[in-house]
Amino acid sequence: MRYATYSHKGETFYGAVTDAGMIALSPAFPEWPTLLDVIQAGALDQLEAAAAGKAVTHTDFDYEMVMPNAPRILCVGVNFPDRNAEYKDGTAQPKYMSLFPRFASGFTGHGRPLIRPPESEALDYEGEVAIVIGKAGRRIAQEDAYDHIAALTLCNEGTIRDWLRHAKFNVTQGKNWDKSGAIGPWLVPFTDAAQLDEARIITRVNGEVRQDDVLKRMMFPIRREIEYISTFMELQPGDIIVTGTPTGAGARFDPPKYLKPGDIVEVEVEGIGTLRNTIEDEAV
Repeated sequence: MRYATYSHKGETFYGAVTDAGMIALSPAFPEWPTLLDVIQAGALDQLEAAAAGKAVTHTDFDYEMVMPNAPRILCVGVNFPDRNAEYKDGTAQPKYMSLFPRFASGFTGHGRPLIRPPESEALDYEGEVAIVIGKAGRRIAQEDAYDHIAALTLCNEGTIRDWLRHAKFNVTQGKNWDKSGAIGPWLVPFTDAAQLDEARIITRVNGEVRQDDVLKRMMFPIRREIEYISTFMELQPGDIIVTGTPTGAGARFDPPKYLKPGDIVEVEVEGIGTLRNTIEDEAV
């Protein structure tokens, strides 16, 4: 089962995704008005029961960022060996992972355009798997880490490259432009370690494969990410961890292949789905 946040005629719903359309579920659960509330209540299984046998309610709709009120989004940077080698600084795997926050306002939904601002033409793509925490925990052991995951989704962690180094010690500016990235299309409940351990992530731009790697090659596997992050902060249901992107982002080509209006970017992981977005210039 897949669960999405979507809009229809100015009203926002969440529901079950089918090949024929959406089954609205939010009206049946007024105590859980958003998917974040469902996650915090540990109630994804109740959504599945509610959707069973129900007819499609919406065939005309727009996807929204899957959890537009996500309280905390943490991203892991430079987490594949080839990605680390791109920096050409002679360093091997670092001892600790790179982390930075992103805000929900920086993301849009599946099928919607990523927005290139007038201040920069260096909008880049980064295809990634994102995990949604479903069980709170502090100092979580790696062997217990997967017990804290509620669901999986996909992320195009769009970046304005030339704004990454405006200051000495951070990348916040380049990572948080409104609607520069996307998370979705939907949540897939996490039920089996193979959903992550055997996952392959592919990013295409206009049909051309730009990124292609397997999560098992991550320098900091997802179990380690959960262990490390939960050391300094208690992870809470609804937190999202964006787990890292492979080599092949546009900035690493010579010349760079940044995104431009009309481009189509697809991030695909078998068993999760395909996140697809176009590119538009911001209307100013």
